[in-house]
Amino acid sequence: MPRCVVVAEDHEAMRDILVRLLSRECDVVEGVADGESAVAAAARLDPDLLVLDIAMPGMNGIAAATQIKASGSHAKVVFVTNLHDREFVDRSLTLGTVGYIVKTRIVADLFPAIREVLAGHSFISPTVR
Repeated sequence: MPRCVVVAEDHEAMRDILVRLLSRECDVVEGVADGESAVAAAARLDPDLLVLDIAMPGMNGIAAATQIKASGSHAKVVFVTNLHDREFVDRSLTLGTVGYIVKTRIVADLFPAIREVLAGHSFISPTVR
């Protein structure tokens, strides 16, 4: 499991769930509410993993991941979303190996996605069209 994770999720309850789940397995878990804060946290912490909501106000998760990767970060990326549309999966895959989890499957898919992404494979929730 990764040592350090940055979670960006604009819905506080979902952010709390993600931070609580990840804190069981990771040493440092920083939860933030938007993409801009994720970029700042990644610059400060140099995380092993980014767990990013795609649809956030301001800078969305894909834009945040793109900016973080452009800065030289080697962090792996797992997106969480309510979007089941393949278009968003395809956009997220332009970043390379990523996880793509729909929020209704967060408990079932989070850790399998992390394991796959850390091993260099992509993971897509099975309910995505």
